[in-house]
Amino acid sequence: MDWLNYHHLLYFHVVVREGGILPAARALRLSHSTISTQLKSLEEALGAPLFDRQGKRLKLNAFGHVIERYAAQIFSLGDELLRVAQGEVVRQNSIVVGLTGVVPKLVAREVLAPVFELEDPVRLICHEDRFDTLLARLATHELDLVIADAPVPPTSSVRAFNHFLGESSLGFFAVPRLARRLRRNFPQSLDGAPLLLPTFETSIRRALDEWFARQGLHPELVGEVEDSALMKSLGAGGHGVFAAPSVVEASIRKQYGVHLLGTVPEVRDRFYAITLERRLRSAAVVAVCERARQELFAE
Repeated sequence: MDWLNYHHLLYFHVVVREGGILPAARALRLSHSTISTQLKSLEEALGAPLFDRQGKRLKLNAFGHVIERYAAQIFSLGDELLRVAQGEVVRQNSIVVGLTGVVPKLVAREVLAPVFELEDPVRLICHEDRFDTLLARLATHELDLVIADAPVPPTSSVRAFNHFLGESSLGFFAVPRLARRLRRNFPQSLDGAPLLLPTFETSIRRALDEWFARQGLHPELVGEVEDSALMKSLGAGGHGVFAAPSVVEASIRKQYGVHLLGTVPEVRDRFYAITLERRLRSAAVVAVCERARQELFAE
């Protein structure tokens, strides 16, 4: 293929964005048949189908997802070009970061803060997803960096490098009425207490389960939540005790109105920056790693 018809690509992009050919035709003020013809021409030019057709519905296939990611970047850059031409100052460099849901948002905020302080302005783009999905997107260069609470597993097919950022002990938090009752005789007071935990596939959940077993504690598990911010919000609503890294204790107490029951030094929450590079070159990635190691996790 010597060249790409960007009109065809635009129609494809709008079909994906609008959720089908009919709504895309309305958005573009074109006929259904015109859109269908242009999609077929794009598939022929690219040499492979972009959708799995399920009756009258179109569902993006794996190849279609790849092409849509490129299309989104292309038209985003086109919009940016127009804004620059109109005299708007635009941050032309960017860093695209993937976050696993279990990484506390307050930790992510502190880890990523250096991006906004670079001498050459950089735009931060964040995506949140499952660890395996983020690794796959890292492998295809859609992401520059993944922040996770675990290293790349040895069984992973993705060749990536772990850059250890640091670790923190865990604190247990609850709303004041629960905290007053459970703070005494901590951690034995957690036996039978309502507890919110991350889902089982996370490393910190497994570490907490092992710690409870060693202590002979049997809290009442009232919720398993993949997203760390939702877990804290449920805790702030009085639905249970939750654990979070001690390094952001002050921010947690201030933001969620909760009190600290106690700290468990022997359970450590670890954080990693994962890249395709063994030796970091991006100024933004280097700044993120250095600040985390030298300040946030300096303890």
